[in-house]
Amino acid sequence: MFVLDRHGHPLDPCHPARARRLLAAGRAVVARHTPFVIRLKDRDTATSAIEGVQVGIDPGSKHTGLAVFTDHGGSRTGRYAIRLDHRGAAIRDRLSARAALRRGRRSRNLRHRAPRFLNRTRPQGWLAPSLQHRVDTTLSWVARLTRWAPVTAVHVEKVSFDTHALSAGRPLEGTDYQQGTLAGYEVREYLLTKWGRACAYCGASGVPLNLDHIHPRSRGGSDRVSNLTLACIRCNQAKNATPVEVFCKGKPALLARILKQAKAPLRDAAAVNATRWALWRALETAGPSVHTASGGRTKWNRSRTSAAKSHTLDALHVGHLETVTTWPSTVLVVKATGRGTYARTRTDRYGFPRLRLPRTKRVKGFATGDLVRAVVPSGKKAGVHLGRVAVRSTGSFNITTRHGTVQGIGHRHVHLLQRADGYGYTTHPETRHRAALPPPPEGGGLHTGGI
Repeated sequence: MFVLDRHGHPLDPCHPARARRLLAAGRAVVARHTPFVIRLKDRDTATSAIEGVQVGIDPGSKHTGLAVFTDHGGSRTGRYAIRLDHRGAAIRDRLSARAALRRGRRSRNLRHRAPRFLNRTRPQGWLAPSLQHRVDTTLSWVARLTRWAPVTAVHVEKVSFDTHALSAGRPLEGTDYQQGTLAGYEVREYLLTKWGRACAYCGASGVPLNLDHIHPRSRGGSDRVSNLTLACIRCNQAKNATPVEVFCKGKPALLARILKQAKAPLRDAAAVNATRWALWRALETAGPSVHTASGGRTKWNRSRTSAAKSHTLDALHVGHLETVTTWPSTVLVVKATGRGTYARTRTDRYGFPRLRLPRTKRVKGFATGDLVRAVVPSGKKAGVHLGRVAVRSTGSFNITTRHGTVQGIGHRHVHLLQRADGYGYTTHPETRHRAALPPPPEGGGLHTGGI
């Protein structure tokens, strides 16, 4: 648990059991519900020995892993794990829908609008809103962790592959093609991510995978990454030099999916590469010292500690380390939900307003999205309900809990726990160890034999 002194300055985190004892003894009060933060009444940073913690970041397109840990001579102990779920896809879809509406208005025979100036320029380092959102939310949570814990260093993982090198069309040939797992690592990691670490033909996962040419080289196929896929040993040997159209004969849906996925770029990789430098530069100006590492080192660290593949465990294994003694058993999932909309009306299917929304956001001191706890003493809804509230002007609220939505709870029974901050919070257990896999063939788990 995060701990603050009596002035609100961060102290070293403590165990949940110790936090419960401090609260029961009256020595501490709850400063924040989620993540749980307590504030000590009788402690000051000037009289406390502070060891400090470090933060590991595993940036991703849809999810970003954050790990708070202590480091003693390369031996790390995980203290807290957070998975941040971005809403970049929703932002992109809304911007695309708005652009489509604008194009439609321009093409219709409506009122004429004089053309605007065409000399608009974008500042250096500009990112699309869907990409800037990933940088902003990650920086926001690093700043929050810095307020709640004495962060001394931040470790950021670089991407595992370079899409610019892949798009240049350099073929994977010679020693790059024949050597072990680390040779041609960018191409291999790109294919693992693009094809979901599973065989493209039978869908088998958790087994050694080969690089396979969709159109065989013996029949004129190239070594470009757009002609490469993943295949298990059995499918790779069965396909051999057979054209993919013949091998997938009788399975038109599978053939169409393979050909379509082979041509489609990996958007998630492009998003990560577009935001990595912006995130790095922003973190350097944030305060704590920033250390960068590669995805290959993170993967190697996880293999030594037998840790499973997850964003939070990747964040814990970023950078130089000797071992990881333990990591949290529960992950806090933080989903970016936004803070609502500026629209003051609801429209029908023809675009005409059908419902006007009230301008007053708060009702009886509550706003939609607040985290509340309702204790109903009697009636059909008797019990304790913990969740997000949806306010109504009548004072009868709806509360969405993990079990569903409870409607019609009077505001007199509702107690505020935490104001809405644009994020939704859930928890899920962390995977302790990776699944047992068969021994990899000589040269690594991802090899190129038989193709």
